[in-house]
Amino acid sequence: MSQMLFTYDTELTLRAAMVLVNTDRVEGEQLADQSDLSAYLDDFGWTGRRDRDDAELKAVRALRTRLGEIWTVADDEEEAVRRVNALLSDTKAAPWLTRHKEMPEWHLHLASVDDPLAQRMGAEMAMALADLIRGGELRRLKICAAPDCEAVLTDLSRNRSRIFCDTGNCGNRQHVAAYRQRQRED
Repeated sequence: MSQMLFTYDTELTLRAAMVLVNTDRVEGEQLADQSDLSAYLDDFGWTGRRDRDDAELKAVRALRTRLGEIWTVADDEEEAVRRVNALLSDTKAAPWLTRHKEMPEWHLHLASVDDPLAQRMGAEMAMALADLIRGGELRRLKICAAPDCEAVLTDLSRNRSRIFCDTGNCGNRQHVAAYRQRQRED
């Protein structure tokens, strides 16, 4: 069993942010409609208000873009902090402790359950990113090292050694290509 680096809700939210960003980086648009959005939300246990309309879907896609930009600038701490702070401000993040049957441990929510979905998601994702930054772990946000992949990853390994995403079997493909190259050279 691996030791968690961050609280459970922070790790879950970082994974949710990563998956959200990757919904348009691998295999085309994966948030094409309400059913795609609902499946994503259900996978990560998002609770609270859901309007289930085009405006909500558009707002979540806009959030996806903003989050992707944070991954892109992760090697520039000052810029990443500026963008995370802007997201916290724009979402009017207001932390409060809560627990519910889906997650009985105390955890933070950063917006009211009645606030729009993208606002709640953005606030919680910005706070998870803030935790990462406060812990000096911004370098855990990475872009897949495979030359043909633009997916993002959140490296939660103990030694920060992950370089390939989980979305496109990139690690295996790169290892097979390296093996074949070595075989040709021998």
